[in-house]
Amino acid sequence: MKRFAVIGLGNFGFHAAKALYEDGNEVIAIDTDKTRVQLIDPHSTDAIVLDATDKDAIKSLGLERMDGVIVSTGTKISPSILICLHLQEIGVKNILAKALDEDHAKILKRVGANEIIHPERDMALRISRGLSQPNMLDFIPIAEDFDLLQVAPPRGFIGKSLKELNLRAKYQVHIIAIKELVPENFVLVPPANFVIKDSDILIMLGKSDDIRKIKALN
Repeated sequence: MKRFAVIGLGNFGFHAAKALYEDGNEVIAIDTDKTRVQLIDPHSTDAIVLDATDKDAIKSLGLERMDGVIVSTGTKISPSILICLHLQEIGVKNILAKALDEDHAKILKRVGANEIIHPERDMALRISRGLSQPNMLDFIPIAEDFDLLQVAPPRGFIGKSLKELNLRAKYQVHIIAIKELVPENFVLVPPANFVIKDSDILIMLGKSDDIRKIKALN
């Protein structure tokens, strides 16, 4: 069981805390709003009314022993910056912070955030790419210019082995797993002699531009 804290229980923070708790993790949920804390209480290990911009207050919670702390504090920039700074100073190793824009993200990184969350942007990308590129079944942005996604194989891939396709050399794209639908099976790190079928789903990792070249083959 892992241990997490979620600071800020707006829409994003509430659902993040709830999902982590439902996955069997220990979750401390924190907000200054008593009503929000009461709402999350059934879906967390401990729900606390507390001002996380108070360094002494959050220091008493032992957050440095957590596997991760999510900071999601609404539309005001300064509280999230101050909270990330305090978390970094008390020794929290994994800080995930929700950013309102790119400038906010840059500041959060400088004061200690390890990972920046752009929920609205990422969801917009996921929906729009699903609409404009119907062969893309799922999309996860993992870093700037890199994608991890599930995609139906282009017609030219069907009946060929991964060795024949040689995607790593030709496109700098890695097939890290394959979902076989008929019969259902999941192949992690498929061997070079794996022959692609039209019922397979390819899980690709690579630069966005390189993956775009593969999808253009259809």
